[in-house]
Amino acid sequence: MLHVVLFQPEIAPNTGNIGRMCAVTRTRLHLIHPLGFVINDRNLRRAGMDYWRHLEVREHRDWAAFRASPDGPERLWLFTTRGERVFWDAEFRDGDGLVFGCESAGAPDWLHAELAGRRLTLPQPHPEVRSLNLSTAAGVACYEALRQLRVRAATPPA
Repeated sequence: MLHVVLFQPEIAPNTGNIGRMCAVTRTRLHLIHPLGFVINDRNLRRAGMDYWRHLEVREHRDWAAFRASPDGPERLWLFTTRGERVFWDAEFRDGDGLVFGCESAGAPDWLHAELAGRRLTLPQPHPEVRSLNLSTAAGVACYEALRQLRVRAATPPA
């Protein structure tokens, strides 16, 4: 199973879009608190998020609780504009976690240090534009990882 990890997401519609993608792709979503919004039935209904009941979501009080969780990812990849390599060059495996920082500040320096060597970036050919929206970036990354897993599953061993 693939995992999408949102570190302290701030904007409910972004998390909602990512949640929908995770529900469709059967990808587990991890939300690392604090969140910039409240997840409750009223807010989910108002946002039209009826798919939330199909989503495998885990909430964690902080990064340490996430890392201690028995149903977390086996290996983590941090998606960042400060990545060491382009995400196409990574070889994703089943059980991997794709980590995304919050919308306003990205991932903190200590998280960059913890995941050094596994920091990926999405190509951004237009240097004057800051970055992709969080939900777009998560979608691009998730589908590339799923594509790789599908190709490997369909390729017979040598």
